[in-house]
Amino acid sequence: MVAPGTVLREALDNIVRARTGALIVVGDSPEVMKLVTGGFPLDVPVVPAVLYELSKMDGAIVLSRDASRVLWANTQLVPDPTIPSEEAGIRHRTAERVARQTGELVIAVSQRRNTITLYRGNLRYVLPDAPVVLAKANQALQTLEKYRSVFQEDLQRLTALELEDAVTLGDVLTVVHRAEMANRIVAEVDGYVGELGTEGWLVNLELRELQVGIEEQEELVLADYVADGRDPDEARDELTALSREALRDSATLARILGYPSPPGFADTRVSPRGLRVLRAIPHLPVAVVDNLVARFGRLPAVMQASLQELDEVEGIGEVRARAVCEGLKRMREDLSRRLSPSPTPR
Repeated sequence: MVAPGTVLREALDNIVRARTGALIVVGDSPEVMKLVTGGFPLDVPVVPAVLYELSKMDGAIVLSRDASRVLWANTQLVPDPTIPSEEAGIRHRTAERVARQTGELVIAVSQRRNTITLYRGNLRYVLPDAPVVLAKANQALQTLEKYRSVFQEDLQRLTALELEDAVTLGDVLTVVHRAEMANRIVAEVDGYVGELGTEGWLVNLELRELQVGIEEQEELVLADYVADGRDPDEARDELTALSREALRDSATLARILGYPSPPGFADTRVSPRGLRVLRAIPHLPVAVVDNLVARFGRLPAVMQASLQELDEVEGIGEVRARAVCEGLKRMREDLSRRLSPSPTPR
């Protein structure tokens, strides 16, 4: 509603540049109207020039809930004086108390500090300048790009270990941690995109490119490794709810996946169900992958199965059975080639 490119934000920027200050309530609920005294009704469309001119008067401005119409101007707001407020100025103190008392959005534009402060309920937020937000967004995108690169490397390493049946719990937890950190950066940049409004479309475009596949791959890793009887979706929800500090604790991550964490637990050998690796085989339907996992239980068992055993699985057939064997073989050879160190030139 107040992002760059909106009518309301244009009006607020005009008020800041003119150093006139303003107190604007977005919403005309009964709770708000009980606090309004004096002033005059308008009921006209919100236009930047209109809001700018009305802000020159000392009183508050009341807008409709969708901020499309100016309903009242030059009014006095009389909130409950017993509501606590940490603001020093009269305009900001009134804005905070009105927001807490009514739950509506109240905007205070400081005449001296050239700042726009939003209040809603108990929330208080100072709008930063668009260039500041853009700089933070670009920095976060660079961090996300690095995390994505490391995440992809860890996934390749995990796949190679899965094909050799040599995965440890620590390897899995590393991948999960990388994915969750990337998801948090995505959420942070999403917030910046909202604040940037029309100026954030390039940031949003780059964000969507960088986040492709991260969430899907994490879901498949969880589906592969959560302990029997544990719901992968519940595990994902618990991971999302973790603080950044808790996310660094490997024992906490292991507990969420359903594993105990005695000393040395990170070296515990684990075996994947194979959903992620099997879905990477071209032209293999998801339903067929699910049937393979249901029949053999774990990826090593699928890799050791004969063509006849694979052919007996519902939806496979001889052609797909060969495709599974050849796909796993090519995957192993490709990863071996990628992960092997390059020869040192003489």
